[in-house]
Amino acid sequence: MPRPPAHWEADVVAADGGTVHLRPISPDDTDGIVGLMERSSDQTRYYRFFGPMRRLSDRDLHRFTHVDHVDRVAFVVVLGDEVIGVGRYDRYPGTDDAEVAFLIEDAHQRRGLGSVLLEHLAAAARERGITSFVAEVLSQNSQMVRVFIDAGYSAKRSYEDGVVHLTFPIAPTEQSLAVTYEREQRSESRSIGRLLTPGSVAVVGASNDETKIGNAVLRHLLDYGFAGPIYPVNPAVRHVRGVPAYADIESIPDDVDLAVLTVPADAVAGVVEAARRKRVRGLVVLTGGFGETGAVGRATERILVDSARASGMRVVGPNCLGIVNTDPAVRLNASLAPHVPGRGRVGFFAQSGALGVALLERARARGIGLSSFVSAGNRADVSGNDLLQYWATDPATEVVLLHLESFGNPRKFARLARRVGRTKPVVAVKSGRHVGMTAGLAGTSVAVPEQSVAALFASAGVIRVDTLAQLFDVGTLLAHQPLPAGDRVAIVGNSTAMGVLVADAVLEQRLQLAHDRPVDIGTQAGPEDFRAALEAALADDGVDAVVAVFLPPLSRGSQVFGRVLREVSAGAVKPVVANFLSTDGIPDELAVRDEHGMPARGSVPSFSTPERAVIALGKVAEYARWRRRPTGVVPVLEGIDEDAARAVVRRVLAEEPAGRALTDEETIELLAAYRLPMLGTRRVTDVEDAVAAAEDVGYPVVLKSTAPWLRDRRDLGGMRFDLADADDVRTAFAAIPAGDPVIVQEQAAPGVATVVEIVDDPSFGALVSFGLGGVATDLLGDRAYRTLPLTDLDAAELVREPRAWPLLDGYRGSAPADTAALEDLLLRVGQLGDDLPEVLQLSLEPVIVGPADAWHGGRSLVVAGATVRVGRPTGRLAPGPRRMFRPEGS
Repeated sequence: MPRPPAHWEADVVAADGGTVHLRPISPDDTDGIVGLMERSSDQTRYYRFFGPMRRLSDRDLHRFTHVDHVDRVAFVVVLGDEVIGVGRYDRYPGTDDAEVAFLIEDAHQRRGLGSVLLEHLAAAARERGITSFVAEVLSQNSQMVRVFIDAGYSAKRSYEDGVVHLTFPIAPTEQSLAVTYEREQRSESRSIGRLLTPGSVAVVGASNDETKIGNAVLRHLLDYGFAGPIYPVNPAVRHVRGVPAYADIESIPDDVDLAVLTVPADAVAGVVEAARRKRVRGLVVLTGGFGETGAVGRATERILVDSARASGMRVVGPNCLGIVNTDPAVRLNASLAPHVPGRGRVGFFAQSGALGVALLERARARGIGLSSFVSAGNRADVSGNDLLQYWATDPATEVVLLHLESFGNPRKFARLARRVGRTKPVVAVKSGRHVGMTAGLAGTSVAVPEQSVAALFASAGVIRVDTLAQLFDVGTLLAHQPLPAGDRVAIVGNSTAMGVLVADAVLEQRLQLAHDRPVDIGTQAGPEDFRAALEAALADDGVDAVVAVFLPPLSRGSQVFGRVLREVSAGAVKPVVANFLSTDGIPDELAVRDEHGMPARGSVPSFSTPERAVIALGKVAEYARWRRRPTGVVPVLEGIDEDAARAVVRRVLAEEPAGRALTDEETIELLAAYRLPMLGTRRVTDVEDAVAAAEDVGYPVVLKSTAPWLRDRRDLGGMRFDLADADDVRTAFAAIPAGDPVIVQEQAAPGVATVVEIVDDPSFGALVSFGLGGVATDLLGDRAYRTLPLTDLDAAELVREPRAWPLLDGYRGSAPADTAALEDLLLRVGQLGDDLPEVLQLSLEPVIVGPADAWHGGRSLVVAGATVRVGRPTGRLAPGPRRMFRPEGS
């Protein structure tokens, strides 16, 4: 019997937030299927088998558990030691159709497990060439009918003799993907909600020794006033910090929702097993000694997470600071931070455990109130993506701050951040821009390419900052002030020198000055003068934001000026930032207090320098522009023959499974399938073939050496232009160093040379890059990048983003290039990359573009050179069924 693919096995989050394990069935599951049948009600068995079947015969049981993983496939859902669900398909002989059916234990129905099984079975069936599923469902079984109808497929229904007959194609559709993403969001959000809103907490490893973390986390839970019962677990004592202790977690008489583990690393596995038997809902593992120590530690960490997930538990950590929920109804500080910020509107995720305490203290000092905080440590299970899912629909969270050391699933991060960012700003500082985290620190051994991170954040609307100080600067502004409607900034202050510094900073941040010069009320002006100037600026329709600069006069107190600034800003719909007394945060004079005593919306953030204030404002204005920007569409392009292109790729990979570079002929065939206008090109090895090729493509022609050291090197004689006849071709061929084939190509009219590439990043998927040709551009790195899929707006921005864009836009009186044709080419290249994940690298260099009117044989754009490499797909596989992320190398 063939073995099923390894990727068919997955951990999955159920609809209620609990976790289960899904895997292909095996002959060893006989007892599990028997137990499932015994625990299922008569009605459930009747719905599945259309009759009162109490148990399966030995023959049926053998058939159920022995499948070929091709025409007959079955998955089981496992929780702990029990099989709680099974789904299967059986292909109709000689067809591409298969019958699908499920059995879910009564106790686990309405957890969305039928939908999960359908997703995974459909994905497996597509791999085996099956195109449609057929289901026969009793009409009374409305719950199962809804599983099929609500999955997003176009199901056809018929009804006969009390049975609903459904047939539906299983190819992913826009609607089915939307359904999957929505269900994923709800389930993952609930799984984090279970962690952050426990009804009870056990501290395993609680200690009376104040030098141990088990003492610290228990003290912080008690001091913060957790709303539910707290259970210290320590077999050596009867009380810890005056609270009755238990010898082990299973001795606790009541339910335990959350267990915080502070025991040594070698004791964690035993605690996880006890937590499984106790039916604990989530774990926070503060203990270190796992993945951060190396390969052995990573293997131990993987076993810990696998065991927890298979038992229904999510894991924060290990090697983490802990979690915090400031909700007055919960008041959870299950962390090593003795003091946490007050209640607020900011959700904060930090990967680093060691840095977490400092980050929380910095937030508290800046007056940033938090809704919740999670430190993921080694990020073996819960990651920043999970928190984005939670905060997306959390009404208490309006701003998201992320401190990231590495990415778990970057493609999912981009999708989630883009959706969250449409309603809630996401601010991220990414460590390792120049130096990668080592394997012992974050589970990633190399630096993520900078252009990949930049493209990812740009496409997702993430506000990227470079430092922790900027993270809190931007977070403070977003938490207390509205977004600007535009880029026009007014400056109001009492110092000309400071006003000029602010004006310089405004222009450096690509913002606009609303007035010719800052409004200077002078050092002798009173509070009412300050009020009048601020009110006038905010009332001006030509102003989108105000920077207030205040230096205290020697003879006047500052508090009254602060109150004026606060009062004027409180009712404004435009953001106000201040350089007030050179302080960072929200000074008392500028704070509007909420019911928790924290700075509320309308409070004015102050920055120690005017430059910091304007940098923060510039980041927020850029985000506001992204919010106003239409989302763009992935257009339907005419003339694309995906089947022809795929045939080229399959033919090459059939010959060379490891992949290779395409020949010139294969490249031309592939590009032609996407209507990418390649110049007439021939490869020759002798002079007479060169003359014949020139006659074929048409004069004038260009000769190019294929020698690596001469390719595209006109300065070294590797390229010969303006060859008008056979004699010119013979002379040029003789002048090119012998030994390598020569390319004969029709010569394009003069234009602007550009470069378009697909670069495959194994972590991020494919990036499309665009820049102008030339050595200087290469040296300066003047390229723009976007992730796939490419929208019409992405293409327009790619063309205009390089600093050399003016060369395409009529620089020094030249005719503007046909940017519409260039955008169309980028969209076609983007679709090629999206359709064919086997294309690992594609370079079109040069792409020569001229004016929009007839330029080269009626074309305004031609591809003069192309190289393509194909191989096994890496990061651009189509979206699959729901599964929990498994960190690389684990």
